[in-house]
Order: sequence, then structure tokens, then C-alpha cells
Amino acid sequence: MNKKRQKRVRAKVRGTKDMPRLSMYRSNRYLYGQLINDEKAVTIVGISEKELENKKVTKSARAKTLGTLFAKKVIAKKIKKVRFDRGSYKYHGRVKAFAEGAREGGLKF
Repeated sequence: MNKKRQKRVRAKVRGTKDMPRLSMYRSNRYLYGQLINDEKAVTIVGISEKELENKKVTKSARAKTLGTLFAKKVIAKKIKKVRFDRGSYKYHGRVKAFAEGAREGGLKF
């Protein structure tokens, strides 16, 4: 089921120079985010939960904080619009919290 969903999502989402793809990976322990230009196959910005100081909060709260921090890094590169690639994950929980944090940080998708 996960591969079907991932294939369906990736078929619709392509990153360009003007609107790169915000791809995320969720492991059991950490959350990772990357901003990818698919035309050149280059990662522009990457982030992980390992960079956060406060690890004594819930996973969803850490995901939201990570999304906000990620948005600040992306805006520093003068990029405001991105395409959100949730991969094979449903849009809820940590995935939704990360997306909301990125939106609150100033990204549009």
C-alpha cells in the first residue's frame, strides 16, 4: 500500500528551480526534510530532528518546530514557494505538523 501511495504522489509532484520539492522522510525516531530541485537532481536545503535542542516534547511538537526552522532556512535561500511531497505517508500526525510548521514559517504550498 505504501509503494502505491508513494508512486501516486511522486507522479504529481516535480520540483523545479522556481518551485522546488519539499520531500520528507519519517523514521520511528526522527523526521527529515529536504528541498530538492529535480531538474538538476540537487538538494538545496536539508534538515533533521537531530538539530533540535529540546527533545523532551512530543514527536508532533518537534515536527512542527522542525517545519518552522526548515522554513527559515529555505527563506534565507530566497525561496518562498515549494511543492510538498509527503511520500508514502498519510497527511496526519507528524507529517501534518511538519507541513503546518513550514507554513507558519512563511512557506507557501
